[in-house]
Amino acid sequence: MWAAHEVRARVVSVHRETTGTDSAPVATLTLQPTSTWRGHRAGQHVLVGVELPGSAKRLTRAFSISSAASAPGEQITLTIRAHDEGQVSSYLVREAQPGTILHLSHAQGEFTLHESPATPTTNHLLFITGGSGITPAMSMVRTLLRDGYDGHAGRKVTFLHFARSAEDQIFADELAAIAAADNGVDVHLRHGDALFSAFELRRLVPDYRETDTWLCGPAGLVELVKEAYADAEGALAPRLRMEFFKPAVARAAQSADGAGLSGEVTFTRSGASAPASGTSLLEQAEELGLKPEFGCRMGICFSCTRTKTAGTVRNVLTGEESSLPDEEIRICVTAAAGDCHIDL
Repeated sequence: MWAAHEVRARVVSVHRETTGTDSAPVATLTLQPTSTWRGHRAGQHVLVGVELPGSAKRLTRAFSISSAASAPGEQITLTIRAHDEGQVSSYLVREAQPGTILHLSHAQGEFTLHESPATPTTNHLLFITGGSGITPAMSMVRTLLRDGYDGHAGRKVTFLHFARSAEDQIFADELAAIAAADNGVDVHLRHGDALFSAFELRRLVPDYRETDTWLCGPAGLVELVKEAYADAEGALAPRLRMEFFKPAVARAAQSADGAGLSGEVTFTRSGASAPASGTSLLEQAEELGLKPEFGCRMGICFSCTRTKTAGTVRNVLTGEESSLPDEEIRICVTAAAGDCHIDL
């Protein structure tokens, strides 16, 4: 029996977005949640839980919702790339079919539109995305166009997206239709070896640092955009909002004399230990044969939270270091920055 407050979703249809000739395939799953679904705001994500064939353990991953904002009980879509290392994403893209039942969280996240499309304003909106990072931005653009966005009223939307190739472009037909329509939405697609540059962004949006911006994509793109939005002191423009769909690998720490990262990671409960490698503590634990609980591997769901009893660690998303004792940390997005002890 399901608890009355729990959410489940039935797969209604599976649409192949890309075939994966040059990269991992992508599919859009249309889901019908149970009546307990409270709806979502454009840009939010959900945690999807599945029991894989032959496994007694439920695996959970986070995926952005690609459909326009929904009301309670309405259908939603998830657009997912089947990464080779991703058991859940591969199952959903390659194995899920109409009738498959999934566990679903309520919508989460603050990477959302902060104004109604009908709000009288001339604020420019800018979306910068790469690869699968396009999904929350598409949810926002679809919501704008559905709910009364009028580009002729003074509010302009610029959508800059980077994909590996034209064949790897997600939502290609829909983006082409949006670009061709007289709706005030400018779509700029960059394929192949094209890299983000502040020079090009300034040409597209001269006042981009003062523009409401949503950024989602791989770590390399995120780092380049952050550099463009940073002032001389390194502070980011306050109107830049970011979502990481895959955490960056922790950079090796450098001491004052330039030496590389040093230190020992000790998992005190198991007695296992290893030199600090710069990768996440979750990855280091798994390399030692430990099996800590985890969910999204993105720092979102808090399933992997453990206590650091001593030592210094670094958040791989923000770069911030902490040496507080008895600190609760998410080991999927935390790396050792020297000696540290983890209660695991």
